Amino acid sequence: MPTTIFEQTSIMSTSLQKLQTILDKAVDNQKIFGAAFTIRKGGEMWSIASGNIGLHTPYFIASTTKLFVTNIILQMEEEKLLHRDDLIKKYFPESVMRGLHSLKGVDYAPQITIKHLLAHTSGIPDYFQKKADNGKSLEDVIVNGNDQSWTFDECVARSKTLQPLFAPGSPSKAHYSDTNFQLLGKIIEQVSGKKFRDILNERIFNTLGMTDSYLYNNPTDDKPMHLYYKTKELRIPKAMTSFGPDGGVVSTSQDMMTFLVAFFEGKLFSKDVLPGLYEWNRIFFPMRSGVGVHLFKLPWIFNPFGAVPALYGHSGLSGALAYCNPERELFITGTVNQVAHPDLSFRMAIKLLQAVK
Repeated sequence: MPTTIFEQTSIMSTSLQKLQTILDKAVDNQKIFGAAFTIRKGGEMWSIASGNIGLHTPYFIASTTKLFVTNIILQMEEEKLLHRDDLIKKYFPESVMRGLHSLKGVDYAPQITIKHLLAHTSGIPDYFQKKADNGKSLEDVIVNGNDQSWTFDECVARSKTLQPLFAPGSPSKAHYSDTNFQLLGKIIEQVSGKKFRDILNERIFNTLGMTDSYLYNNPTDDKPMHLYYKTKELRIPKAMTSFGPDGGVVSTSQDMMTFLVAFFEGKLFSKDVLPGLYEWNRIFFPMRSGVGVHLFKLPWIFNPFGAVPALYGHSGLSGALAYCNPERELFITGTVNQVAHPDLSFRMAIKLLQAVK
């Protein structure tokens, strides 16, 4: 017999209660002080929140922002405004290119393409996380509460003081670098003649009705939930205005679900291009980097029965993520809002996805 409307409602209600219980138990006020997630399976969707984050509380998605950059590049390529194989020297003055990638006396900057930036195969060092000669990274400074802002030019200048990792496009080599997406953001601005925030609004937020999403650019804006680093509130508005295309978007789990579904179901660009993004290189366990997207795939020893499918998307240092498995019609977005423990968001995502399996 077919399932009745009452039975369907009962099943959805039971699933929601189960998911809410999982999230409530995770909020321990030691590592996780608040969390919000939206899960979609087939035609069903659940949104849950706990602790000091509500269902409609905007939060910093950090590097999950990079998925928006990828989206815009793919749209521009579809419109023949640029191509992934374009050399980036086409878009930058000599002052930016000079010293951008010099390794063992060889200037590799003229060989770098847009695709290298998207795939983190450029070899350009990360201005934010790579440690300088003093043993500290900009990340170290920021998470200690020393808030500061920087410009695109200052970001590039800092990157130039750091040692590149490898020649662009070296086989089987990738290194995560926020500098890559700072450069991509500037290319988007050069091609469009508009500010990155305006492009986000026009091409994605307004198009999809993402009314709770925007690029953070005002340090007096206190709407987004403040971050946590271990047990301390991490208030770094100046830094958050500086990340821009490498990590400056504010959103909610429901808005992010709208975007994630649109990205992988071809609502913003042709989904035919997606397989071409799946050129995987190891980046950090168990993550692999593709061309503008990441793959989260647990090895067999930790996932013997394939209970957790391969997940495509992106995550951020803030504890935010947006991943899916289109074949199984599984989508998950959300945050645990914890900078010091980036694994927590994935552990939570696994529990929630298993609960609706």
